[in-house]
Amino acid sequence: MAIWTPAPRHVVLAVFLLSALYVHLRGRVRFGLVRALTDFTVLLAPYNAMMYAFSKVRTSAFIDPSQFPDLAPLTTHWREIRDEAARLNDEGFIRAAAGYTDMGFNSFFRTGWKRFYLKWYTVDLPSAQRMCPRTTELLKAIPNVKAAMFASLPPGARLVRHRDPYAGSLRYHLGLITPNSDQCYIVVDGERYFWRDGESMMFDETYIHHAENTTQMQRVILFCDIERPLKSGAMTAINRWFARNVMKASASQNVEGEKIGALNRLFGGFYQLRLRAKQLKARSRTVYYLLKWALLGGLFYLVFI
Repeated sequence: MAIWTPAPRHVVLAVFLLSALYVHLRGRVRFGLVRALTDFTVLLAPYNAMMYAFSKVRTSAFIDPSQFPDLAPLTTHWREIRDEAARLNDEGFIRAAAGYTDMGFNSFFRTGWKRFYLKWYTVDLPSAQRMCPRTTELLKAIPNVKAAMFASLPPGARLVRHRDPYAGSLRYHLGLITPNSDQCYIVVDGERYFWRDGESMMFDETYIHHAENTTQMQRVILFCDIERPLKSGAMTAINRWFARNVMKASASQNVEGEKIGALNRLFGGFYQLRLRAKQLKARSRTVYYLLKWALLGGLFYLVFI
């Protein structure tokens, strides 16, 4: 009797589905299954599953920043960082991207969120070094800070429920100019945190989270991606390769003339198609969803069947 041996593509499919299911079931707050399996973040599910398996920090929504003593200079010098952020904010440099050049945060701009990049996965931004010399100096002295920006949440702004796609980093927030109010908050996997001036917090951005500022005061923070500590040297090397070659390609710009990564250049073209799809959805939701599922089904067939 012949013994069935799975084809390599079937093994890949099984790994992908099991990883996607694990990511979906992880945590207390979940999207519906259809959204979980069709959201673009599912593409990195196998990679993220490896990051979770080898993580040195426990898998929880919030992480104690004291586990990362290298970050202590940021809280020590938070007032100097705040002064540079305040000057940028007053001059209007903390702002939304000009055009469709920031795929990672494009949807946030529509609900009021703004940013100014300080560094991005080996991409240095001349505007940051020129306008924020003290902050960039502090960041350069901490190798596990892979990306950083000033991020603003103006009065009435909010971020809808989402999860970030990449588990190779952890998210660090340092309050700089905040309402110091319970009405300006972030919720990660159902747990709420309120920003405070000079206080830092860390969380795993691959848990579902959302944020809102219901006060009349702007919130400005230092926002950093911190390399996830891993138990394996080989996994650390893989994660650093991914950061250098994939995350670097999602670089955006603060001012005209700065480098835009390859992924964001592609995103600009893709978004024009997205706008046309939205127009189709407005005319006929039935046709829109038929085409959407036909496209997803076709891609699934080509890759796995």
